Amino acid sequence: MDTVRLAEPRGFCAGVEMAIKALSWMVRVFEPPVYCYHEIVHNRIVVDAFEALGVVFVDDVTEVPPGRPLMLSAHGSAPEVEQRAGEQGRIVVDACCPLVTKVHHEMKVRARKGYTVIYVGHEGHEEAIGTMAVAPEAVRLVESTEGVAALDLPEGEPVALLAQTTLAHDEWSGIVEAAKDRRPDLWMPGRSDLCYATTNRQAAMRALAPGCDAVVVIGSANSSNTISLAKTAAAYGCPRVHRVNSLAELPGDLEGVVGVTAGASAPEWLVEEVLDALAPAKGIEVVHVTDEDEYFPPPPELRDLLRATALAASCLLGATPGVSAPTAADRDRSAAVVLRPGGIALAS
Repeated sequence: MDTVRLAEPRGFCAGVEMAIKALSWMVRVFEPPVYCYHEIVHNRIVVDAFEALGVVFVDDVTEVPPGRPLMLSAHGSAPEVEQRAGEQGRIVVDACCPLVTKVHHEMKVRARKGYTVIYVGHEGHEEAIGTMAVAPEAVRLVESTEGVAALDLPEGEPVALLAQTTLAHDEWSGIVEAAKDRRPDLWMPGRSDLCYATTNRQAAMRALAPGCDAVVVIGSANSSNTISLAKTAAAYGCPRVHRVNSLAELPGDLEGVVGVTAGASAPEWLVEEVLDALAPAKGIEVVHVTDEDEYFPPPPELRDLLRATALAASCLLGATPGVSAPTAADRDRSAAVVLRPGGIALAS
């Protein structure tokens, strides 16, 4: 093959970085098993790596034995799940992405003020389930402009529009216009619900896809933002689009100009393996659309837990407690490095 066009930005977002590093801390602090409600992020390679370290992923928090450590996934959890999680002495760390938490807050506030909330999301997706559970009596789920047209909206009552953070920008914009046509007084948040990382990766794909003979999108089938990237590649003119979990699924007959990107929950070392395998004769062209420097610190419950653990260890050893928290250098660590085979020790 001739050339690889490599999207930038790609791969892990700040929310995924936070969640993965938080779970790696849990693995180091507690004896296995450590439990996690739902997949920590939607990537099979990541989940497999943590299962090998003794993490047990559950779909019902009541499956977690009393007193055991439990992490709630980055996609957000329903209020009743959060309540049950904290029962029976379980140690709970909530790794919900702050951008999802923002939508939960918006849902709660609008419902309390008497709004009917149109929520644009994918039915059955964990983020959508958790968000709609915040105010089930007020929310109406739609997935298309046709869904907006079919809604039975109460006359004379206020209506708000919120979104799943990982939607494709193109599908979201069409639904926004349809909703505004129905209700010109529609309330929307001042800052878009769409995740900055999802938007940036799709912008890179729109710049990358034209002129490519094929595009490879690295990520899992249950990753909404990964699927959106594949759809964007096809919509912007690429005749051949492949979503792959890893190098093992990479087609062997790619030719010409091949675009490469990764969903927000796919580690960078998977990208490196794909690039090495493609070995383009004319090299790699980076398609850069923006820089990202967002950072989400570890969940507050985890920071408190690690401070207490460090203090207890210092006292037991007769040492003077340090002034810095164990997570002080967290920003400088890469979750992708932590996840490499044998790399979990680098989380310390």
